[in-house]
Amino acid sequence: MLSLFVRAVLRPRLVKPCRLSKPVTQIPDRSLAHQEGLPKMPVPPLKQTFEYYLASLEPIVSEEELENTRKLVDEFLKGGVGERLQKGLERRARKTDNWLSEWWMQFGYLDSRMPVAVYTSPGVVLPRMHFQDSQGQMRFAAKLIAGVLEFKVMIDNDTLPVEYLGGKPLCMDQYYKILCTCRIPGPRRDTVVNYATGKTCPTHITVVHNFQFFVLHVYNSDGSLLTVDQIYTQLEKIWNSSLQTNKEPIGILTSHHRNTWGKAYNNLIKDKTNKDSVRAIQKSIFMVCLDAPMPRVSDELYQSQVVAQILHGGGARLNSGNRWFDKTLQFIIGEDGTCGLVYEHAPAEGPPIVFLIDYVVKYMQKTEIVRSPMVPLSMPPKLRFNITPEIKKDIENAKQNMTIMVHDLDVKVLMFSHFGKNVPKQHNLSPDAFVQMAFQLAYFRMNNMCCSTYETASLRIFKYGRTDGIRVTTMDSVRFVQAMGDSAKQNSEKVALLQKAVQTHKEKAYKAIHGQAIDRHLLGLKMQSIVDLTSMPEIFMDTSYAVAQHYNLYTSQVGSKTDCVMCLGPLVPDGYGVCYNPMDEHINIAITAFNSCEETNAAQFAQSVEDALLDMRALLEHTAAPKQ
Repeated sequence: MLSLFVRAVLRPRLVKPCRLSKPVTQIPDRSLAHQEGLPKMPVPPLKQTFEYYLASLEPIVSEEELENTRKLVDEFLKGGVGERLQKGLERRARKTDNWLSEWWMQFGYLDSRMPVAVYTSPGVVLPRMHFQDSQGQMRFAAKLIAGVLEFKVMIDNDTLPVEYLGGKPLCMDQYYKILCTCRIPGPRRDTVVNYATGKTCPTHITVVHNFQFFVLHVYNSDGSLLTVDQIYTQLEKIWNSSLQTNKEPIGILTSHHRNTWGKAYNNLIKDKTNKDSVRAIQKSIFMVCLDAPMPRVSDELYQSQVVAQILHGGGARLNSGNRWFDKTLQFIIGEDGTCGLVYEHAPAEGPPIVFLIDYVVKYMQKTEIVRSPMVPLSMPPKLRFNITPEIKKDIENAKQNMTIMVHDLDVKVLMFSHFGKNVPKQHNLSPDAFVQMAFQLAYFRMNNMCCSTYETASLRIFKYGRTDGIRVTTMDSVRFVQAMGDSAKQNSEKVALLQKAVQTHKEKAYKAIHGQAIDRHLLGLKMQSIVDLTSMPEIFMDTSYAVAQHYNLYTSQVGSKTDCVMCLGPLVPDGYGVCYNPMDEHINIAITAFNSCEETNAAQFAQSVEDALLDMRALLEHTAAPKQ
C-alpha cells in the first residue's frame, strides 16, 4: 500500500497485493511522529474470536448446523491447527506494520473479478444544482476543481489536520492515496498505482465530455495553481472542441468484468497512441466528468435516478462511456445540475472521501475575491485513441454488459425527514445502533427471518488500518424484532429489548474499531493456511461459514456535514446495499438491490425501513422517558 512517510522514489510505485508497500515520498518530519507512533493492529485471541463467531451464527443458522459448527470449532482449537495458524499470524504481525492491510487489499478488492462499477465502487450524491446553461455547469466545475486542488495543497504540505476518535489519533495514510492514483486491470488480479512521487508528481487532471478525454494542466509555469477563471476558460475550450458525440465511448471498457477488461486493456495499449492516452488518464490527479443531462423524471424519482447515474452512468447511450471507472476519484457534474462523485474503493474507505467533500463544499461557498490577471493558456490536449476492429468489438461487449447492469440495479433513496440523530439521542441511545435496529426490523417484517448483516467499522486507530465488520444480527436484535410483532408483549418490555439490542450493538462496534471483531481475524487464519500451503481447515468449508459470509444486508454509515446521499451496490445477488448519512433532524438512506432477484425490492425495503423508524420512535415516546 502507498503512504506518505518514506524515502522518495523516482518512478511510480506499484501497489502489489502480496507484500506491504512502502511510502512513496519523503516528507521531512511533518506528521511522521504521529504516524509512526500509531499502534500496530492486534491479532485477537483465538478462543475469543471463535466464541464470538459461534454467538454470531446463533441467530442465522439452524440448531443442527450450529451443533456441527461447534464440533468443527472444537476440532480446530484442540487439534493444533488453530494454534499453528494463530502463531503464524502473530509472527506476521511482529514483522509487518499491519498484518492485515495487504491481504485485505488483495482479498477485498484486487482479486475480485466483478466490475468495479456498481459492485465495489461507492458513490456520493451532492445536493442538486440549478444551472441556467452549460456555462453554469462549467463555472461550478471550475470552482469544484479549484477546491480539490486547495485540498491537495494540504496533502502536499502535510498540513492536513490529524483526525481523532475518542481522543486517539487516527491513521491518515489513506488521504495520501486518493489523489494521483489509479487501479490497473490484470487478467487475473489487479494492481493499484500511486503516481505522487517526489520528482514526477502529476500536474494535470483528466476532463471527459461527450466520451472525449482531455488533459487539463492545473498549474501555471511558476508553479502556482490555476485560478477559477483560468480553469473555467480551459473547460470552455474543452466543451467547444468536444460538442460532437459520435465518438466511441472508450471509457465504458473500464466498467466490464475485470478479467474481460484485463484482456481488452492489454489489447488496447499495444498501440502507442492508446498507451500514452491511457497513461495520461491513469497519472492524472483526479477526473472530472462533464455529463449530458439525465432523462427527466418526477421529483419523487429524481434522487433514486441520480444514485444510479452516479454508480453506473445510466448506460452506453447516456454517460457510462463518460467515465474511467478505474480512476480513484471521478467528480461528476451533469448539465442538468446532477453532481457527485464515484470512487474506486481499493485505495481508501469512505471517511477520507467525505472529509474531502466537506472541505470542497465549504470552499465553494466562499466568495471569489482575488483574481489574478488572465494569462493566455494553450488548448488542453485531447487524448487520441486508435480504434481497431478488435477494440471496437470489446467496446460493444462492454456496452451490452453495461446495459444488463443498468437494467438490473434497483435503487431507492429514502430521504427520511421525520427525525434524525436527535430522537435516539433524547433517549440516550446510539443513533447508529438505533438505525441498524430499524434495518433489522424492516428485514424481519418483510422476510419473517433475520439475515447475516454487515456494518463497516474503521480500524484507523491502528497504523495502516482499513476496516473490519460489525455483525449486526445478534440474539438481542432477534428478540427485539420478534417482540415488535408480538401483541402479547407490553410496550415497556419492547423498549427494554430495544435498549438491550442497541447496547449490544454499541459494544460490538466498540470491539470492532479496537481490533477485536471476528471477520478479518478469520480471513487472516484462512490466508495463513494458504501461505503455509496446508489443506484448508474444515471450518472454512462449513455451511455455517458460507451463511455467515453471505451478507443479505451490507450496510455502511458514512457521516458527512454535507447533506449528501452515499450509495453502494449489494454485496450478494439476493441482498441489499444500504448506505446512510444520519443528520441531526433527518436521515438520508440509499438502498440498492438487483431486479434479477425476485426476493428483493429496494422500494419495499425503503418503505419498511421508514415504517420501522416511525414505529420505534412511537414506542419510545409512548413508553420511555426521554433523557433530561
